[in-house]
Amino acid sequence: MTHTVTLIPGDGIGPEITAATVRILEATGVKFEWERQEAGADAYEKYHEYLPQDLIDSFERTHVALKGPITTPIGGGFSSINVALRKRFELYANFRPIRNLPHIPTRYPDVDLIIIRENTEGLYSGIEHEVVPGVVESLKIITEKASTRIARFAFEYARKNQRKRIHCIHKANIMKLSDGLFLRCTRNISHEYPEITYGEHIVDNTCMQLVTNPYQYDMLVLENFYGDIISDLCAAFVGGLGVVPGANFGDGRAIFEAVHGSAPDIAGRGIANPTALLRSGILMLRHLGESDAAWRIRNAIEKVYRDKTKRTRDVGGTATTSQFADAIIEAMEAQSESAQAEAVIRQT
Repeated sequence: MTHTVTLIPGDGIGPEITAATVRILEATGVKFEWERQEAGADAYEKYHEYLPQDLIDSFERTHVALKGPITTPIGGGFSSINVALRKRFELYANFRPIRNLPHIPTRYPDVDLIIIRENTEGLYSGIEHEVVPGVVESLKIITEKASTRIARFAFEYARKNQRKRIHCIHKANIMKLSDGLFLRCTRNISHEYPEITYGEHIVDNTCMQLVTNPYQYDMLVLENFYGDIISDLCAAFVGGLGVVPGANFGDGRAIFEAVHGSAPDIAGRGIANPTALLRSGILMLRHLGESDAAWRIRNAIEKVYRDKTKRTRDVGGTATTSQFADAIIEAMEAQSESAQAEAVIRQT
């Protein structure tokens, strides 16, 4: 079977880490047909659109995309391409697994957190206006539909993947209507999943609790703005945004992406770390039903990370982007050879 995937390399280091990731994904033996598309400033230069119709049409066909980082201008220019894609295609669930890699020194070993963030509304609705000169109003939109939908996504994931606890993170003590609605919807859904322990924490206290003892949490479900901040905070527990994957799910559609920035200061130097996008590719493989290939890449990453010389510079190694990809592919090939040898032994 060949999987047709929309490929959005992005800008900055995006094309470099995307090329390395694609090479590794193809080395698994899984067949892909890539529909390469552009977005952001690069797309505007070519199409005079930040979100070109070709990209939209491609994703409408494929329903799955792999996306590198795209620069978002600060304080002006076009709005976030990430937010635009999520809203355009109703990719309402942002999924961020937080797990350690071998030999990356952190304060917290063996972290295993899942963060589920509502992706389409809240403060990131982008509804802002100037009331009078010097006074700007930004609207926070919370709906029963979106709050219930993200809560059900979180509890369904927990049930299917044997997760034991979910905490709803909120600020309903102050924002009693908006956060109160999100909290009530999550609480109502929790009653349908009695096997999953349900808890509620206020967002500022959650930040303190996380840095004090992240092991007390299993899964967090949050509205958009809180989820953005806390998922980045938790990435620091395992080595930073450069090693953490991300995915955005809707009904029958998904975009898998690196969650870090485009790092234009090192673009073109061949030293960028593709781990975050590669781990997002693992999530994509599982989504496509290619679990064996996903496990092979995961095992190869862990093997390579045990050898300092094969890691990229940002995680204490000396390898280039291409050399890191070579090492992952070699590790996968070694797995295959080992499996074949074991099969021969069993037959004899």
